[in-house]
Amino acid sequence: MKIYVGNLSHEVTEDELSAEFGTYGKVDSVAIPSDKYSGRPRGFAFVEMGSKTEAEAAIAGLNGKSLRDRTIVVNESRPRPDNRGGGGGFRDNRGGGGGYNNRGYGGGRGGRPGGNRDRRY
Repeated sequence: MKIYVGNLSHEVTEDELSAEFGTYGKVDSVAIPSDKYSGRPRGFAFVEMGSKTEAEAAIAGLNGKSLRDRTIVVNESRPRPDNRGGGGGFRDNRGGGGGYNNRGYGGGRGGRPGGNRDRRY
């Protein structure tokens, strides 16, 4: 079972996480994603444990615990929603979210569609 660990200090290592989760059962893997530009850890990790009961025990035991002066968030990892695309806005008349409207301005964050009123400066 895959577990999400959030609000991690940038100094936490995979070995430290493996040791913390290892007290609740067998740890199959630990992954701390890093930023592709800076190379620094992104502040979260994924831990895979051997069984669901061990993972549930780790979630119950570690959620809200302090690790390197940070209160960590531990819960079951959920699949990433596939809504990573940009765009939207002027074509579907539902308003913003990126892209460009028909007047060359970026769409809004929602609410009214971009470009339906004259801009006066």
